Amino acid sequence: MSHSQQKREFGFATKAIHDTAHERFAGGPLVPPIYQTSTFVFPTAEEGAERFAGEASGYIYSRLGNPTVTALEEKIASLEKAEMALAFSSGMAAVSAALMALVKTGDHILCSKGMYGCTFSLLNWLKNLFGVEHSLSTMSDEEMLRQAIKPNTKLIYVETPVNPTMELIDLEMVGRVGKELGITTIVDNTFMSPYLQRPIEWGCDLVIHSATKYIGGHGDVIAGLVAGPRSLLEEVQKTTQKDFGGVLGPMDAFLLLRGLKTLAVRMEAHTKNAQAVAQFLVSHPQVERVHYPGLPEFPQHALAQKQMDGFGGVVSFELKGGHEAATRMLNHVSLCRLAVSLGDVDSLIQHPASMTHAIVPREERLNMGITDGLIRLSVGIEEVQDIICDLENALSFV
Repeated sequence: MSHSQQKREFGFATKAIHDTAHERFAGGPLVPPIYQTSTFVFPTAEEGAERFAGEASGYIYSRLGNPTVTALEEKIASLEKAEMALAFSSGMAAVSAALMALVKTGDHILCSKGMYGCTFSLLNWLKNLFGVEHSLSTMSDEEMLRQAIKPNTKLIYVETPVNPTMELIDLEMVGRVGKELGITTIVDNTFMSPYLQRPIEWGCDLVIHSATKYIGGHGDVIAGLVAGPRSLLEEVQKTTQKDFGGVLGPMDAFLLLRGLKTLAVRMEAHTKNAQAVAQFLVSHPQVERVHYPGLPEFPQHALAQKQMDGFGGVVSFELKGGHEAATRMLNHVSLCRLAVSLGDVDSLIQHPASMTHAIVPREERLNMGITDGLIRLSVGIEEVQDIICDLENALSFV
């Protein structure tokens, strides 16, 4: 058998580590260089005009494209099994660019019942300023999803797992219904990363990441990514990315490319630790309820097994004593850092009702399942017994 016949598609971890930097960049560097430049020199006036006209390939200005950023975009497209990807200066820059490029006044966006607080705020801003409607649905089954769709529904936007309640939405169902009705489907895949969940494989159109989280993984970069079909992303690229300008810088792209090299091993460690922490919390007398897809008693455990390659590193749990109990616990953690964000190698813990989702009115927040006693824990990759001992000590003050 020839060498060419023996070739197989690389596995995820291999694709996350290896790239074509040695082919793309002069000199064959192992690591893509940081092109820390704002603009690019044209060899001739004719070449410059051709690049602006789209008749010649080549870089023009780093808001419009940069070699280091391109390397990141191609890597994410490969890992998400998408045709194309775009990089942005934050997760919310990615969300806002995608939504605003694809809707107009009078359109409707159907959203999962729970979502990140700033996404909720953006939707209200789109409604008040531009007349773009939105509504929320649990999408717990196909009938409920179809009933929630309106004649003017242009987008279906979901988080799964939902931040911070960890509720799941059936991606195959959403993708299939969206394709049937000609509605673009968008999935915030931040909590899972492409290592554990790839919505495009289930028929969804666009995938969004706050790359600040698991893709970066080390708490040192703010970034966002969108992956999907070229037809949609070229529309985003030539409008809201170019004209709003929320683009990623080359140094941040370099940090994300470095983070991706260890994504597979980090996600395995996050998931293993989160499973052990969730099992500890289930048995604690001060804990009312634990939300983690890896628990057999989790209501959507079977769906998690179907569409996820692992259950992730985020655990949320409700304390019996409500807000007061949550405050006492959070004031006594030591190893777990009291901070928003997630996906870092460090364990991060926070109180959604007063922090990440404080912008959501209380009635709507409670309707989303975000109670006053709910705590969100992003389980890091420290020794798991050290994490559990820290939580046990903090819970003794509740």
